[in-house]
Parts: sequence; structure tokens; C-alpha cells
Amino acid sequence: MAQGMKRLGTPIAALLGVALIALIASSWLINRDALRKAVESQIRDVTGLELNVAGNIDISVLPASYISFHDVGLKGGGTSDPALHVDVLTANLRLLPLLLQRFEIADLTLLRPRIHVSLKPDGESNWTPFIQTIARTMKPGADNQVSFSEIRIQDGVLNYEDAATHGTEKLEDIDLSLAWPSISRSFAATGQFDWRGERVDGSISFSDFVAALSGDRSGLKARIASAPLKLAFDGSVANRTSPMMEGTLTIDSPSLRNALRWTGQPQPASGGFGRFALKARANVVGASIALTNVNVELDGNTAEGVMTYANNGRQTLQATLAADALDFTPYISTFRLLASGARDWNRQLFDLNGLSTTDLDMRLSAARLTVGPTKLGRTAIGANLRNGTLALSVGEAQVYGGIAKGSFGIARADSVADIKAQFQFTDVDLQACASELFGLNKLSGRGNINVSLLASGSSPFGLVQSLDGSATVTGHDGAISGFNAEQLLKRLERRPLSGGGNFRSGSTPYDNLTIAVKFSDGIATAEDIRVEGPAAKITLTGTASVPTREYDMKGVASLNSASGFELPFVVQGPWDDPLIFPDPESLIRRSPASAPLLDMLKDRKGSDAVRSAIERITGAGKRPPPAESPTAENAKENAKSN
Repeated sequence: MAQGMKRLGTPIAALLGVALIALIASSWLINRDALRKAVESQIRDVTGLELNVAGNIDISVLPASYISFHDVGLKGGGTSDPALHVDVLTANLRLLPLLLQRFEIADLTLLRPRIHVSLKPDGESNWTPFIQTIARTMKPGADNQVSFSEIRIQDGVLNYEDAATHGTEKLEDIDLSLAWPSISRSFAATGQFDWRGERVDGSISFSDFVAALSGDRSGLKARIASAPLKLAFDGSVANRTSPMMEGTLTIDSPSLRNALRWTGQPQPASGGFGRFALKARANVVGASIALTNVNVELDGNTAEGVMTYANNGRQTLQATLAADALDFTPYISTFRLLASGARDWNRQLFDLNGLSTTDLDMRLSAARLTVGPTKLGRTAIGANLRNGTLALSVGEAQVYGGIAKGSFGIARADSVADIKAQFQFTDVDLQACASELFGLNKLSGRGNINVSLLASGSSPFGLVQSLDGSATVTGHDGAISGFNAEQLLKRLERRPLSGGGNFRSGSTPYDNLTIAVKFSDGIATAEDIRVEGPAAKITLTGTASVPTREYDMKGVASLNSASGFELPFVVQGPWDDPLIFPDPESLIRRSPASAPLLDMLKDRKGSDAVRSAIERITGAGKRPPPAESPTAENAKENAKSN
């Protein structure tokens, strides 16, 4: 067997030697001009682009068979500017046809290409002739069947221009491989590129490349992966009259805010918009996207429903979503009505830029909703944003143990926000509602609240300065903390000047509560304030300043007893800790000992009256008149003699 192998190896070695000699000889015998023309002709037939070679041409047969063109411009479609400029264009040749003096391109390599794509208003581009030529040459039975199956791009740059929108984009450091194997109808492109400071890893494949180029239906798989965003699509594509795509869309981002910034979309106000994920059945027609079977996650909130998005000169988003539990706290955490001191309104200016870039129409329902410290039950919310005007509507929300309905609107005028709010709270816990909505923590019980307010300003402080509207509260079976009206009235009825002790302790229970106030330029005027309890009744008049958050009110408290004892009092000071004290003049008048003192002080003969009142109060008798001095007696005698 060893001798047989030796005998077989000798002719094989001889054959290889002859082949090597033939290759070397063919490298000298190749018509380089014919090779160049053949390669240029194949590139033109396949791509429809004309080569304009300004640099050197390198040809090699061994050890590799290729032809390289330096400083190459390619243009087509009747355009004067090159659609593609390449530092070095290398056409790798098939070896066996080369030995037979046939020049066939195996693949192309483009080193440092500069690609220019210009989209016209009619949807055509400077690359349309190239796409049409590729589609024609790849069809079965074509006269000029495509003769190479791969194009590799190294260190490329792509510049894109949209004549309709005047938009421009730039992709850099492109490393890409485009492959359409001759034995199949598929096409695949994989590689990496830099876009807006991020490295992007992407791939795209068509199951029927010829159909896709011709506008017919073809399977499509696409994937984009970068640090801000990952996107995947698996479905089909067609482009008969307008681009159409149908399939499963998946989007994932560690920060939706960063993803929007990276893609050039308007960013929402600070707060929230972190972790984001979406999976849906997508139907894309032109610039419109319809999503069904949506499963979306944002900041830990998960919802299901349908969504549509359109970008026809202005972005429009419509959605109907349902969720078990939602937490809106991240989106309001940075919006503070009060300053850090909690005694003054926030004066930071509003950022209203997000109201002017996107139109929104959303319907959202949740079994449980959390907004800061507020916990809501089943809630239905509608949001409509159009031309810079935002309208929120609450169809029904289970909140504070009752039901809330209403609407809230924001209209933008430059940097000023025009606010309109109308809400109705039915059978709610007044303590929780008043504390969270108005910063009042002195009220308890259950009741109804109706609010209708208008305001305009560039900050929360500006809004409260211009506040207009009205508010009504009706409550029952509750209490007002801070003082006990019954005990205070009974003590002062017995001893008006005993000193009321601590007026700011205890609470006043009530059976019925009525509050009706009207707002004008930030001042709330009491129109009807009544507290009717089992033992006492209270009425209030006066004003409350919303900008300074202070009371300036007077009231009358009376016992529901046979005596009908009434006591005027004053409420002044900050909302969260007001001063409540009885009217001193009323107390003095009710004291048997001090009432004459008050009357005498108003008389012109005040000195004698005051002395007499003091003597009666102190219980001291009349003092003897002081002895007259001798000088006084002499003066009286002189007066008599005169």
C-alpha cells in the first residue's frame, strides 16, 4: 500500500506543479485592461452605478486573486454627484474562471466608503436606480444574472438627507456585510456602526430579497442593539404603494428618557420614564404604526391594550390601556406645589416644552392607582393633549373612601400655564382629602367637596396669586381639631375673665358642616361657613390668603343651651397652625365687675370713672380726702377776702 501511495502521489504532485506553473503564467498572460473593463461592466450591470476611478489600479492573481481600484466614485440615476465614494474598492475574483481567462467577481470589499443618501419629497431617492437594477438582475432568467453575492463595508460613513423634512443623519465607522447567496433568494446584512455617540449592533434579513426589492411581500427579521435601546422585529414587509410591515415588535430600554434623547424625540419633564419594555403585534403603514396585543412596562407599571402612533409632520399617540396596579408617583415627585420649607409656594418656573411637540389621546383604567401618598381604587382616566393644551378627565375614581370625578386642563401661552380644574368628591373621608389636596389637617368626618378653579402663572406661586373660582364642602359626623368649643364656652360663660386656659387644644364635634368660599386673585372669601354640633354652633366670616397661606377671619360660637351664650372669636395665622382666641371686648362686657370699666373708659370723665370702677373691682372703700397744706389754706382765705 505504501508503494501504491507513492506511485499515486507522484502524478498528483506533478499535476499540482503544472497548475502552479499555469497560474504563474496566467498572471503574466492576463489582459489587465480586459480584466478592468470586465469588472467595471459587472459592477455596472449588477448595481447600475458607473465607476469613476481617479487613483491607481492593483491586480493580483497569487496568492489572492483580486483587482483594487483606488479613489473611486460611483454614481447613477442621472445624478451629477457620486452616490458612493470609496477610497479602495476591491473585487475578489473566482479562481477557476480566471484560469480560463474569464473574469467573474466573487465579492466586493469597500474600504472607507462615503455613502450619500438623498430622499426626495416624492419618496424616491438617489439610490432608487440601484435598487431597481439589483431587483432586475436577481430575477430568475435575467440576462445579466447577478455574479457576486457579498459586499463588505469597512470603516464607512453614511450621510442621509430628507428633502421633505430637511432632516439629516450621519452614521460613522460602519462595518457591514451584505450577502445574497446565489443558491437562495434570501438577503442578510449584519454589522456595526456609530450613531449619535453610541455603538449600534444591527442585523436585517429578507426571506425573498427579489420580492422585497420589487415591492412584493417578503419575510423580514430585523434587530438593533445599543446601550440606550434594543429593538427587534419579526414579520413581513411590502412596498407596493407605501411601505407596509406586519409582525411582532419588541422594544427594551433601561431608560426611556435616555432612549428618547438618543433618538432625537422630545423628552418629558423630569421624573420617571426609566425602565421600559414593549411587546406587541405591529402593523406599519407609511408613517403610522398600529399596535395590538400590547404588553407595555414603564417604571414598574405594566399594562395591556392597543396603541397607535403617527408622524405626519406632527407626532400623535393614541392608546387604550388597562392595568391591575399603577404608580404615578415617579411622574409627580419632582413637581412640588410647596417649597422646601412647606410654608411658602414653590416659585420654580414650569417647563412646558413637552406640551407643544406631541399630540396625545389616552384612555387608562386601573384596579389600583397610587399618586404620591394617595391610594385610589378602581380608576378610569382620560388624557388628551393637542396643540399645547392638555385635558385630563377622571371618569370615576375610588378615593378617600368615596368617589371622585372631574377634569383638569392646562393651556400653554409661552411660559405661562392657564389652569382650569373642576372636581367633585362624593362621600369621602374629609381628613385625608383636605390634608392631601389643601394642606388642612384640622378637619375630620365624611362629606362632599366641589371645586371649580381658574389660574394663570409660570410657577405654583404665580398660579395661587391669580386663583379664581369657588369651593364648597358639606360634611357630617366629624370634628374640627384645635379647640373644644363646648368646654371653652361653658367656662367663659361662668367666669368670662378667668382666662380661657389653652384655647388650642381638644376638638369640636359637629353634626353638620357647611363651607362655601369664593376665590378672587388668590383671596378666599367666606360666603357661608357653619358648624352645627350637638352642644355648640359656630359661624365664620372673613378671608384667607392663598399666596401667604394665612387666615384672617372672625366667628361666633354659641351654646345650644337655654342660656344661648355667644362668644365672638378670631382666627388668624398660618393654615397649618392658626391662632384661635376669643374677642377680649366681649369677655370684658360679660364680666359683672369689668363691664362698667369698659363703659367708663368711653366716657369723657374717664379718670373718676376709672377710679370708681377700680375701687369696686378691688373692694376698697372710699379713701378720706388728703389734708390740705397751709399754703392751700392761705390761698383760700385770700380768695374769700377778695
